[in-house]
Amino acid sequence: MKVGGQDTRAAWWSDEGVRYLDQRVLPGRVAIGLARTVEEVARAIETMAVRGAPLIGVVAAYGLALAARRGEAAEAAYARLARTRPTAVNLWKGLDAVQAAGPGAQARLAAARAFDDAEVAAAEAIGRHGLALFRRGTRVLTHCNAGWLAVQDWGTALAPVYQAARAGLEPFVWVSETRPRLQGARLTAWELGEEGVAHTLIADGAAAHLIQRGRVDLVLTGADRIAANGDAANKIGTYSRALAAQAHGVPFFIAAPRTTIDPATLTGADIVIEERDPDEVLTVEGLDEAGKPARVRVAPAGTPALNPAFDVTPGALIAGIITEIGIVPATAEGIAGAMSGAERTESATPRTASGSPS
Repeated sequence: MKVGGQDTRAAWWSDEGVRYLDQRVLPGRVAIGLARTVEEVARAIETMAVRGAPLIGVVAAYGLALAARRGEAAEAAYARLARTRPTAVNLWKGLDAVQAAGPGAQARLAAARAFDDAEVAAAEAIGRHGLALFRRGTRVLTHCNAGWLAVQDWGTALAPVYQAARAGLEPFVWVSETRPRLQGARLTAWELGEEGVAHTLIADGAAAHLIQRGRVDLVLTGADRIAANGDAANKIGTYSRALAAQAHGVPFFIAAPRTTIDPATLTGADIVIEERDPDEVLTVEGLDEAGKPARVRVAPAGTPALNPAFDVTPGALIAGIITEIGIVPATAEGIAGAMSGAERTESATPRTASGSPS
C-alpha cells in the first residue's frame, strides 16, 4: 500500500535486522524502526510500535529467524517472543512456522519470508471475497485498525474497502477513534487518506447512534483470535458495535486470515484478554499545535483505571467471517470447514447501501 505515493509494507527483513514502520508516531511522522536483536523485536511488539495480529505474527517470525542468524538460543528466543502479546494467536502461528523449519539460519529466514508472503496473499484474497458485500456507495463502519499497517499490504477489514475503491464503487468509511490508543484516529484515518478513500472520524460513543439512524450499511472489523465455535476477540469496543448492529438489522462481519483461527480455543470464554497499562486510559497522546508529540492527562491524579485491550463478540452476532478461502459462518461447522482448506464459492447477501454518507 501507499506511503507518500510509494508502495510500502509495514515490516520487512533487512541485512541489519527487522525493519518496521513505527506506528507509535503516526500520523505525525513516518519513522522506520530497526530491531537488531530478539529483545528489540519483542519490545517493538510489546510497545505497539508494530501491532495487529497478522503483523505481530510476521514480525515474530522474523524475530525467530534473527535469533538463528545471531546464534541466540532458539528456545529462549521463542519463549521471549511468545509472551509479548497474549491474545493474538497469529503470534504463535508465525513462531511455529519458523520453528518447524529446523535450526538453520537460512531455512528459518526462508520460512519467515514464506509466512510473510502467505499473509499478504491471504489479505488480498480476503479483499476479493469481501468485495461481494459492497455496492456503489456502501457505508462501512470499522473499529480499530485492520488495514495494511496491521496485516501487510492489504489488511483484513480494510482489504475489501480498498478493493471496492479500486473497482470504482466509491465506498465510504466511518472510522471510530478507538480509545484508548486511538488506532482508528491515528492509523485507519491516515491509511484511508493515503489511499484516497472517503472517510469521516467519529467518537467511539457515536457508532451506535449512526447505526440506529440508518447511516451504516455494513460493520466490518478484524479479529485477533477466533475460537473454534466462531466467537471472535477484537479490539475493545467491537462487541458493543456488534450488539448495535444486531439491534438495527445491520450486518456485522469479521475479516481475518485463517492464521487468526485457533481451533484449540473452544469458545470465546477461553480467550485470554490482555490488560494493558492503566496509564493508557488516563492519558492521551497526540501532536501539539507545533506538530510535536505531546501527552496530557485526562483524569484527576490518583484515579484508578482498567484497560482491557480486547473483548469477545459471540459468533451468534457475526454474519460471517471473511477469510482467504471465502466467507464462512461464525459457527463450529463454519470454522471447521474453513480450517479444512476448501475454497468456498457461495457469497453473502449484503444489505444494499442507500443514501449519502453525511
